Amino acid sequence: MSFEIRVICSPADMVRISTALDTTFQTGLFRSVSTRDGQSRRLYVTADHHPAPEPWTTPEEAYALAPSIISEIGWTFRTVAARECFTQMEREYYLRKAALLDRIALLDEPNEPHGDATETAEAAALYLLDMDHAPTHAAKNPRGYVRHEYARWAKTN
Repeated sequence: MSFEIRVICSPADMVRISTALDTTFQTGLFRSVSTRDGQSRRLYVTADHHPAPEPWTTPEEAYALAPSIISEIGWTFRTVAARECFTQMEREYYLRKAALLDRIALLDEPNEPHGDATETAEAAALYLLDMDHAPTHAAKNPRGYVRHEYARWAKTN
């Protein structure tokens, strides 16, 4: 069920407010009307609650079809070595690298405290999130996002 939101704000705050509303709700197009005194703006938008995110893919599901970790390390190395400029790789490279680092971190995580592998896997996942312009709920579980995306990718490759 959708609802309408009306906000009265200064023109300087319009972008910040519309971004916040867009992050919090699933919004339509914003309409802006000047207030009677001309000093402020009225923003109108139709909104709805974001749908509940689907549960994340488990590591077992995500990596069921994955090659061995050693094989993926080799693929990652060969892919980078074949490029003159490795700062602009395709999405597949960053996805597979993030999945590889996630799998390595999973091996390390039963031990406390978690080592550098967990931090590195998290950083690679955040990079993929940023690259994909992922939905905001994905930022709460970046490695879950990597698993979900890897499972989708593995089914088609």
